[in-house]
Amino acid sequence: MDTAALWQRYQDWLYYHPELEFYVDVSRMGFDGAFVKSLEPKFEKAFADIKEIEAGAIANPDEERMVGHYWLRNPELAPNAALKADIVETLEKIEKFTKSVHAGEITAPGGAKFTDILSVGIGGSALGPQFVAQALTANDAPLALSFIDNTDPAGIAHTLDALKERLNTTIVLVISKSGGTPETRNGMLEVKNFYKAHNIDFSSHAIAITGIGSKLENIAKADHWLTTFPMHDWVGGRTSELSAVGLVAAALQGIDIRAMLDGAKIMDDTTRLPSIKENPAALLALAWYYSGNGKGEKDMVILPYKDSLLLFSRYLQQLIMESLGKEEDLDGNKVYQGIAVYGNKGSTDQHAYVQQLREGVPNFFATFIEVLSDGGGEPIQVEPGVTSGDYLSGLLQGTREALFENQRDSITISIPEVNPTTVGAMIALYERAVTIYASLVNINAYHQPGVEAGKKAAASVLDLQKKVVSAVTASEIPLALEAIATKVDAVDQIETIYKIVRHLAANGRSVKITGDLSQPSSLKVGRI
Repeated sequence: MDTAALWQRYQDWLYYHPELEFYVDVSRMGFDGAFVKSLEPKFEKAFADIKEIEAGAIANPDEERMVGHYWLRNPELAPNAALKADIVETLEKIEKFTKSVHAGEITAPGGAKFTDILSVGIGGSALGPQFVAQALTANDAPLALSFIDNTDPAGIAHTLDALKERLNTTIVLVISKSGGTPETRNGMLEVKNFYKAHNIDFSSHAIAITGIGSKLENIAKADHWLTTFPMHDWVGGRTSELSAVGLVAAALQGIDIRAMLDGAKIMDDTTRLPSIKENPAALLALAWYYSGNGKGEKDMVILPYKDSLLLFSRYLQQLIMESLGKEEDLDGNKVYQGIAVYGNKGSTDQHAYVQQLREGVPNFFATFIEVLSDGGGEPIQVEPGVTSGDYLSGLLQGTREALFENQRDSITISIPEVNPTTVGAMIALYERAVTIYASLVNINAYHQPGVEAGKKAAASVLDLQKKVVSAVTASEIPLALEAIATKVDAVDQIETIYKIVRHLAANGRSVKITGDLSQPSSLKVGRI
């Protein structure tokens, strides 16, 4: 394509939202008019699906749940007055609580102002808050934010050790819809024990963000925690950042949560338009479908050219991969859908994996995130007439061009600056793009049977561990792995048994192993 034709294609396919100053450019994707025309019936269905979802249709049939994260930023859309009131009241409660903490009206025991937040959660309860904190927290934020987002003892200990001098002025957010998520429960128990070990009352520092009537809410009320905020069953974890899950921590950090919600609402409004060219989420879904042939055949590489957007790719991994990674379509056919997502940031990527993107396996499409305002205060010239920000912009444009020259597709999203409004808009844009794409490929974006299967498998391993420990500690003599498997009626799980006892022995718990470690079948397992 010659330069004039490429310039015209850019203008033909450039989307711009004047209020948000938000651009979406899909001109460097290789689709043509005939391809777009062929997808129009699918898009018509997708736009109709959006109306049904937002009106309160059951979108998660596995759990008989509506999907209502769109109502969070526009309560007028809620399907009934009770839901509308709940959304409004929760937001007002978050703001009132935050104001009281910042003003020193709600304090730590002894009257000291709170200085820190420790957020305990996993998946959507951590990834969204982490992304927003990285993107928007000011250097002089009223409270600092730390996370426990895994059940790794070393990681938990490291985080808690860093907070021990400020433990009495740390608010602990425990985030779990059911209250039964093992990783979050484990984190809560570890934190609670750490507070006890330092003779500090945990309950007077703890806040539950959880489902109404959940195990966690019952614990919080029984133990007189600071307060609770609701997690509604119609908000999934990966779309929960603009609920209490993300807004409590953001507000406490001094982030303008109303601006985030406003940005999301504005983007929601424009992504309802039943027009491919006038709907930026539809443009993204079109590009994704084209690149992967409607089957996710190419990976999505997210390249934000701003340090503050470093975690955007991690956030999108859950939103996109958990939503779209499905074995079956809505008709029960085996389709193995999904789009793999990875990314880092520019220009770090120039020195990491852009070499492969340009010349290696062409199994991806790139999404550049451009921030037009450099920020960083008064710029200096690192070369005559050139600033560091100019270099960053040049590296983005150069990489985009280098990829296109080698027939590598890309999308470019441009925003004026990283602020609460644009971050809210980006969250809403990708939430809607996922919804539209899921309809195009005929899958349910709002359930996650694979995640549930993994949780069940983990539970079965832990149940087997209890049986193994009981068998070994009851025996007067060390046992071979085969003998243990026979005793616990799990002869088909001998490899799992081996890994269980190896882990226990490495931590000096219950069992010890003797024999040639390079030959697992030779090992004997005895009690300590």
